[in-house]
Amino acid sequence: MSMEVYAAFLLACVVIAIIPGPTVTLIIANSLRHGARAGLLNVAGTQLGLAVMVTVASIGLSSLIAAAGHWFDWLRLAGAAYLVWLGIRMLRAEGITTAAGTPAPPRGGFLLQGLVVALSNPKILLFFGAFFPQFIDPNRNKLVQIAIMGVTALAVAAINDSLFALLAGRAGRWLTEARSRLIARIGGACLVGGGVWLALARTR
Repeated sequence: MSMEVYAAFLLACVVIAIIPGPTVTLIIANSLRHGARAGLLNVAGTQLGLAVMVTVASIGLSSLIAAAGHWFDWLRLAGAAYLVWLGIRMLRAEGITTAAGTPAPPRGGFLLQGLVVALSNPKILLFFGAFFPQFIDPNRNKLVQIAIMGVTALAVAAINDSLFALLAGRAGRWLTEARSRLIARIGGACLVGGGVWLALARTR
């Protein structure tokens, strides 16, 4: 892979990363509601999920997975239902009035929550399987190139998602108690919207 091709791949990763998707909406919602630490734990979980996706794609299973598309429709719907469920819980939550009234973290923790959301979006895996080959030089070591692209994609996603978490967490510190219910509803609406988007999106 030449430097020109790598630069094009890096630019594509940045553009794709800044487009909000289900994982970003989850990170922002939790950072607003629970602080930047919760969002960063979500980021760690999504990074683990992305690492699994990249590993699977790198060993050549993406074509097999694409052939079993109906199973991934069900997985996509399960991920969508999970996001909608999280959003509804947030919409129904009470506003934060005291430290004791801060909403409890999700069962299993924020890291596991991020991992589940990442793994329940098969479009990521199919994307890696279709996206990476566009930048691979067939005359060079394919595994090395895939490893480089995988690490790059993970790094770009980690930086982008961490910035979202830190910015949303900082904004959360400036919120008054009277606005906490509004923020909960905004975050819940974002998660419901992300779930609906994931359910309606067609895997290609």
